[in-house]
Amino acid sequence: MSAQEIFQKLEKTHLLVGYFPYPECNVCQVLRPKVEQLVKQYEDFEFLYVDIHQYPEVSGQLLVFSVPTVIVFADGKEVKRLSRHFSIGELESVLDRLEEVYQM
Repeated sequence: MSAQEIFQKLEKTHLLVGYFPYPECNVCQVLRPKVEQLVKQYEDFEFLYVDIHQYPEVSGQLLVFSVPTVIVFADGKEVKRLSRHFSIGELESVLDRLEEVYQM
């Protein structure tokens, strides 16, 4: 996937959870399957993994300066960002609220 394709996906997907890790980050590696599993529980959300080492232009344009970072997008717009120290429960709460709002 190219950087351009990533930006297109971010813009065109109704509800998307972007996960931005660094390969050498142990916390990132441990957290990824938990975030992916959580997103799978929400049929309206898609998951996108973007390695900031592989795609520095994407992380730069999205201002991702710490890892792991999770950005939740709705209709191409950033609606919530969680960085470094966050729990799966915090992300779940965000997804619950957005699911309610966007199903109306």
